Amino acid sequence: MKRDLYIDFAKGFATLAIIFIHTVFWSGQYYVPTEWRVLSLLIDVPLFYALSGLTSGGNVEKTLYRLLKLQITYMIFVTFLFFLDYLFKVFGLSFFGMQWMKDFYSTFGGKYVPQNISTDPQWQNLGNWYLHQYTNADTFPVVMGSFWYLKVYFILTVFGVLILRFFPKHINAFIALCFGLTLVFNLLPWFYPTGQVGYVAFYLGLFLVAHQLKGKKIPTKWIPILYGILFIILIVLFWNYGKDLFMRMNKAKFPPKLLYIFWSCFSLVTLFVLYNRLKISKNNFITYIGKNAIFYYFAQGMSSSLVYFLVVPLKDKMEWWILMILIFAINILLAVIIAEGAKKIDALGWKTLEFLRKKTASV
Repeated sequence: MKRDLYIDFAKGFATLAIIFIHTVFWSGQYYVPTEWRVLSLLIDVPLFYALSGLTSGGNVEKTLYRLLKLQITYMIFVTFLFFLDYLFKVFGLSFFGMQWMKDFYSTFGGKYVPQNISTDPQWQNLGNWYLHQYTNADTFPVVMGSFWYLKVYFILTVFGVLILRFFPKHINAFIALCFGLTLVFNLLPWFYPTGQVGYVAFYLGLFLVAHQLKGKKIPTKWIPILYGILFIILIVLFWNYGKDLFMRMNKAKFPPKLLYIFWSCFSLVTLFVLYNRLKISKNNFITYIGKNAIFYYFAQGMSSSLVYFLVVPLKDKMEWWILMILIFAINILLAVIIAEGAKKIDALGWKTLEFLRKKTASV
């Protein structure tokens, strides 16, 4: 089956959008206006869940095998991250001293200063990461701040493939259940559960909607109606809340509430409108990122942490929008370098596992 380059292009574009979000929301806290930071959320992680739905099927064995491979790749990456973080602390304390380390961590806005800076490896952190409990990586705080997406992806993919396999005639009922729960959680917020339930309810519904649109094209006559509804809602919201709308949007992402869901609909509608319309015939830089999206998603957490050290000395020396463009470009460059390195580390990790398998099999 011929690969759909539109899916790769959309994944690549969404990955670049995540890099932009983490450019303006993390180090951008020092200089980017709030309205522009919230505007960046127009293109966000809901696209990845929708794209998963567009490429999903009911093959349980294939899906679980793919998730197992992803889990191993993730474990290889966080193992590398753990030792890199540890070596940085050892080097920093040995050569520069405690005060330098405290000054280093204060670069992250003072929120990520470890309670105890020690050269003893915190092995429990590595175990927590393996089990998707994202305790902070002190040297690279954006990495673990990004990984909430991965846990939700694992959960909804398992639920999704089970629904597609065993309840193919009742998918619309599950969509109604997911969005119904999302509505109840938002209208009656005291019922909004802690943990991942609220996340999965909405994103699983989105995953199933995308699957129902797989191979289809939204009728042309519906396009102005869909966008018209969204713009009418936006006008009403802005009329009622004014600029305060942006502040409310900023707080509606974790867990996803109606305001953030509405804001995400602009990019989601665009994704589905262009699906089976926009033809990508040749591979390019964006489709390459899309094909390697998981490595770039891992890498952007590290690169978005590193750009802090450029923002702090430059934030008062140029216009904010010039600095934002500059830091975004540097962030992309660093993400490319780190992602390519992560691919090589992943390949080495798999070779090591294969070597160990052969050795243990011969015993």
